[in-house]
Amino acid sequence: MSWLQPYSGPIFFVLSLLVYLAVQRRLHREIQGVFLLLTRSPALALGLFALVFFPGVLMHETSHWITAKLVGVRTGKFSLLPQLQPDGTLRLGYVEAAPADIFRETLIGAAPFVSGTLVVGWIAISPLRVLSLGQIESAPGLWGALAEMVNLPDFWLWFYLAFTISSTMLPSASDRRAWLPVLLIVGLIGLIFILSGAGDWLLFLVEPINRIFSSIGLVFVFSLLLHVGLILPFWLLRKLLSKITGLEVI
Repeated sequence: MSWLQPYSGPIFFVLSLLVYLAVQRRLHREIQGVFLLLTRSPALALGLFALVFFPGVLMHETSHWITAKLVGVRTGKFSLLPQLQPDGTLRLGYVEAAPADIFRETLIGAAPFVSGTLVVGWIAISPLRVLSLGQIESAPGLWGALAEMVNLPDFWLWFYLAFTISSTMLPSASDRRAWLPVLLIVGLIGLIFILSGAGDWLLFLVEPINRIFSSIGLVFVFSLLLHVGLILPFWLLRKLLSKITGLEVI
């Protein structure tokens, strides 16, 4: 499978992203179910859900706003209040921006993903010292290292911030609307270079691209572990509340 080596970074990124998305959506449903059973009010349950993820939403929308200002795009309303959409989805916040060319719209739409990846990666490396776990060679040593991590200063604060930011850093459908044309243009330019005989010259980009995608994939793996660690407690709590109230969330 040596022919896959040049694509190992993007493949790792895609696989980690897909697994993360599945786990993230399941956890979000469990959290919403718990709040719904506690409040018995859909509106209040959605409000509590939005409150939990407020730091991530604040960073997401602020990233849009700052990037729009940096690239010279006029902004309008800025909201951090949750709103239930006609299709049943929940919009946790939004920033209005004036129409612009596809390249500036792509930068604005990608801003939360870039800033979120950088911040979550920094939290994993610095405050939580996740890289030290890679040096553990035995299960007892791993459990001991995890216990030490939990006892780090402000561990739960950093855990919470990493969780909420990673849960809200992915671009929405409106954030991605300009991505397809840009990807097509970039792909077309690359194809022109290859057909013109510059394919070998472009090979020097393979290693940096692999490293970038691998690094982003590692951030998603870290985010995935955060979400996996919360699924079981919220699932058990939802089951307990269902048994106590006699109600079931569908």
